[in-house]
Amino acid sequence: MFDLRPVAYVIGILVTCLGLTMLLPMLVDIAEGRGEWAVFLEASMITVLAGTLMSIASANAVRERLSLQQTFLLTTLVWVVLPFFGAIPFVFGATEARFVDAYFEAMSGMTTTGSTVFTGLEALPKGILLWRGLLQWLGGIGIIVVAMVFLPELRVGGMQIFRTEAFDTMGKILPRATQISAQISTIYVSLTLACALCYIGTGMNAFDASVHALTTVSTGGFANTDASFGAYQGPAEYVASVFMILAALPFVRYVQLINGNSLAILRDSQVRTFLLIIAALVAVTVTVLLRLFPHHPEQAVRESLFNIVSIISGTGYASVDYMGWGPFLIALFFFIGLIGGCAGSTACSVKVFRYQLLFASVRTQLRKIRAPHGIFTPRYDGRPVGDDVLASVMSFFMFFLVVLGIVSVALGMTGLDFITALSGAATALGNIGPGLGDEIGPAGNFQNINDAAKWILIFAMLLGRLELMAVLVIFTVRFWRG
Repeated sequence: MFDLRPVAYVIGILVTCLGLTMLLPMLVDIAEGRGEWAVFLEASMITVLAGTLMSIASANAVRERLSLQQTFLLTTLVWVVLPFFGAIPFVFGATEARFVDAYFEAMSGMTTTGSTVFTGLEALPKGILLWRGLLQWLGGIGIIVVAMVFLPELRVGGMQIFRTEAFDTMGKILPRATQISAQISTIYVSLTLACALCYIGTGMNAFDASVHALTTVSTGGFANTDASFGAYQGPAEYVASVFMILAALPFVRYVQLINGNSLAILRDSQVRTFLLIIAALVAVTVTVLLRLFPHHPEQAVRESLFNIVSIISGTGYASVDYMGWGPFLIALFFFIGLIGGCAGSTACSVKVFRYQLLFASVRTQLRKIRAPHGIFTPRYDGRPVGDDVLASVMSFFMFFLVVLGIVSVALGMTGLDFITALSGAATALGNIGPGLGDEIGPAGNFQNINDAAKWILIFAMLLGRLELMAVLVIFTVRFWRG
């Protein structure tokens, strides 16, 4: 019989930690003096009590090693349960959100999607704004751990190619896992602090700089104003661009960097390809914008760089309404979101390495057509790629396209128009943030879409954050028989 207790034990600990984190926005609300602090105190008590009881009730079943089924279930349930408790302050607090809206916001935060259902952000208590930022920050470091520990071991979407670079909590090298986890946490916190200080240097106040640092380094994209990043145009856009790029690079390379390998980042073909893609896209966008607005070259460069980096990294900030940039750039921005950042980062979507493996496979097939008797092996970063990795990557691409179509059709059946349904499905699966169109585009939000569509998008955000198959596999009967 399947034992759920080891899974519940781990989730209980994480829920307890989440509840303790709620004390930070409580302190901010006390300092602000608006009387909202009691909401976070109550939410913290409820969350800590639930998590503690869950852990205590399951402690007698803790083992050194989780089974494959337990690991898959844990990976998924963490991102289902934590947003549930993370939504409590939105229900009881100043937003007075309905549960579907609160859960949507919390899921968008934890998955670092950045889509929001709230308006009038400037008038909200600072505790609520900080909580939105903390949800994304915690989700950002959480997905790094999932991408480096669980997904390679679970052989999801070609991630097993990174098994030698990750660490294994299911095997025998737990001390190494603990050491690398501590180093990643240090790097993550350091990037956040550096980002906040740079934002302050551009003129942001300390609170806005802190919250935006949380949502920049997590590539989440929640902002403190309805105008998103449009309220901070200028030097802050350059700062955000730099840190969004840094957060979209593999964190394992930072670990190697601080351990003496000074060329680890530049030697990674995934990093080089990612940076070249950004440079090419910025060049194309600047060229188009200079034809539309020929008298503003610096603004064209700044807005192109910021918004392209924001979309490709999945951060989802918007400094302008790029829906007014013409159909070519609108279409380009749609496809940019389907590229994504590097594996093992806070970035989202398909990921650069999968496109590299796809093109390597295509090149190999073309060479075989030209020389049928030749022996050709796809290579990634100088290493031969096994058939299991290629099959996993191809399966991921197929799953992604199929799920994108299904989610788009499902959203259309709820009454959304074609552009809203398609871009909404893409932005949820890619964990990007804004969609296209007047309703959910960079100048809009998800507040007015119907409840059925919100639940579909919530599930799509979960699927996208956990690389699709890690979630879908738990719905198969054969998996639980294995």
